Amino acid sequence: MDRRQFLKGSLGVLGGLALAADENGVLGANDRLNVALIGCGGQGMHHLHRLVGNKAVKVVGVCDIYKPRLAEARRVSGAEGYHDYRRLLDRQDLDAVWIATPDHWHMKMGIDAMEAGKDVYQEKPLTRYWHEAKAYHRAWKRTGRVVQVGSQDCSRGIWGRAGELVREGRIGKLVWSQTSIARNLRDGDWTYGVDLDAGSHNLDWEAFLGPAERRPFDPERFFRWRKYWDYSGGIATDLYVHVLHTLCITLGNEFPVRAVSSGQFCVHNDRETPDTFLSVIDYAGGHSLMIAGTQANEQGLPVVVRGHEATMYLSGSQISLKPERIFAGSRREETIEAPDVGDAIAEHHANFLDCVRRRDQRTNCHVDLAYKVMVAVDMTIECYRKNRVMVFDPVAEEMRS
Repeated sequence: MDRRQFLKGSLGVLGGLALAADENGVLGANDRLNVALIGCGGQGMHHLHRLVGNKAVKVVGVCDIYKPRLAEARRVSGAEGYHDYRRLLDRQDLDAVWIATPDHWHMKMGIDAMEAGKDVYQEKPLTRYWHEAKAYHRAWKRTGRVVQVGSQDCSRGIWGRAGELVREGRIGKLVWSQTSIARNLRDGDWTYGVDLDAGSHNLDWEAFLGPAERRPFDPERFFRWRKYWDYSGGIATDLYVHVLHTLCITLGNEFPVRAVSSGQFCVHNDRETPDTFLSVIDYAGGHSLMIAGTQANEQGLPVVVRGHEATMYLSGSQISLKPERIFAGSRREETIEAPDVGDAIAEHHANFLDCVRRRDQRTNCHVDLAYKVMVAVDMTIECYRKNRVMVFDPVAEEMRS
């Protein structure tokens, strides 16, 4: 079965919220939501521990294709275990799912869940490829389901407050911005432990591959999947998305129109994806964004938004405005404190659950934002892999080199 045939085979299961709602579909503040987890690896278990301790939800199901992980998730949650996520989605008492699987499964599982009548907390990135994000976006609009993409810093108040200042004209016309995400580990990022006992007796390799290219069993690819293009976009899909989701809240939710990238294996060459990745993205509004990512040095760039009349510096919950010299007579330096939520993941979970109850699709990291970010991310990847400038037509919603 090829990739296209596989993706056409998604479920058409119909369902709805299991809890009683009013005539507008809004749930009461005290209604407890039935939730489940698909993907019980490191990030999935981090979510699960929080969900088990959250009195607003009841974990009724956990799903994984690797038996040791599934057993641990069942132990932690006391919930029913599933090997096949589709059987989990069949449950009529299920309200929402957390999806924390490898990137290449995000589109299919997310769309299947929405079409089954479930709301979705979708770990970032939205999808592996931009055209999958386009399909996800259309399904989101068609089904009316609530989706939160797991870039938790979108729930920090600084980005929205900074966006208000930009749209008030406090820095003048946007010119260019910069951001980065930097890490440094001796063995490189994503070098997770490999279970040498893993095999057909406890791991479903075909289910892992799913829509990806067929390959012989390789535990390295299963446990360290972010190193490989089949399942991940490397730094761009794992790390770029965190800082792009947040900064695009400030800059305005626009499609990119052009992107260029370069990448290097500066230290770690035990992978297909480079350990250092640099990009420039041009946006339809006439401004550019420079972004850097590395796994070989922890000193990143400050977050800076440059306007024609002033420059904005963002750090923690603090926004600093510094006028350009030629506008110093009409503008003044100032520092603005934005709301600080503290625990961003807890706030992100709470925002999702609140939107589920109110049937509000505009979560703090909603699909419209994540789709446009995924277009930018995939443009940077394709530029690097094809060695060509990538362009995007926002009207036709098409990418080309």
